[in-house]
Amino acid sequence: MPTNPLTHLGEKFESVILKTTGASAMRVESVIQELWSGYGQILRIALTNGDREHIVAKHIVMPQGSRHPRGWNSNFSHERKVFSYRVETEWYQSWSTRCDDQCRIPEFISFARNGENILLVLEDLDASGFPSRRTALEWNQIELCLKWLAEFHATFLGEIPSGLWDTGTYWHLETRPEEFDALDDEPLKAAAATIDQKLSAARFQTFVHGDAKLANFCFSENRDEVAMLDFQYVGGGCGMKDVAYFIGSCLDEDSCEAQEGALLGSYFASLETALNRRRPDISANAVITEWRELFPVAWTDFHRFLKGWCPGHWKINSYSERVAREVLECL
Repeated sequence: MPTNPLTHLGEKFESVILKTTGASAMRVESVIQELWSGYGQILRIALTNGDREHIVAKHIVMPQGSRHPRGWNSNFSHERKVFSYRVETEWYQSWSTRCDDQCRIPEFISFARNGENILLVLEDLDASGFPSRRTALEWNQIELCLKWLAEFHATFLGEIPSGLWDTGTYWHLETRPEEFDALDDEPLKAAAATIDQKLSAARFQTFVHGDAKLANFCFSENRDEVAMLDFQYVGGGCGMKDVAYFIGSCLDEDSCEAQEGALLGSYFASLETALNRRRPDISANAVITEWRELFPVAWTDFHRFLKGWCPGHWKINSYSERVAREVLECL
């Protein structure tokens, strides 16, 4: 067993894994990643004589002292992270089975709590045929991710996010007061509440993934299928929040500028197909018309967060500044 204390799950958590998988033994094979700000680890675990060879364990350990890499170490920040893990647990227990092969996610296996520490036991997507992670995408892979988002948004259109974030995403205005206070773009700061309200007042609300960056997409070996991870910030909202955030996570400013129309066209084509199949009672054209107008608003909302959180971030670029300027002029 590895010597790092976090990789030792403890007798209770190990017992849960063995019982729910039918395995006779287990060992931590690797640390997939450290959780943000020192809140635990994601582990790949090999099983002996279980119902599968590997599982992934998200082991959440509440830290004694926060280590946020950008200095946001307040109690408010800690409570947000704690609640995000509760949300993720509720997502997997109560909502995840609604996702099918068109919006593939890890299968939920089990959950356990030991004091403040949490264990989520999930399917290992690598072992299930999604081993590829990408730092850059070709056009067909971008379309795969946009299709995943469209299927997800169509699946949960009109649902009440019970047990999840009322407003999904990690950057929305209510949950980021410190970053808002730090924002020195006064016109953007003055418009922040109006921007937030426009997104919240959208007629068509769905569940947003809330952290739909490229790093959370897992691709099949031939890169023609995709699955999604990390549901800490899933909750209610306009689907454009996910679309804007995803596009900004994988394309530079020139590509965003040049491909905006094609990107939105691809997403909305997938959304129309998904809505016609999943929700024929709802007008796909009405959803698309509303959300297309809200795309630049959603982009500006995230831009507002970034400028308060990390003013030198690479995503603060001429494209984002232009979109934000045009949104402010229309308010």
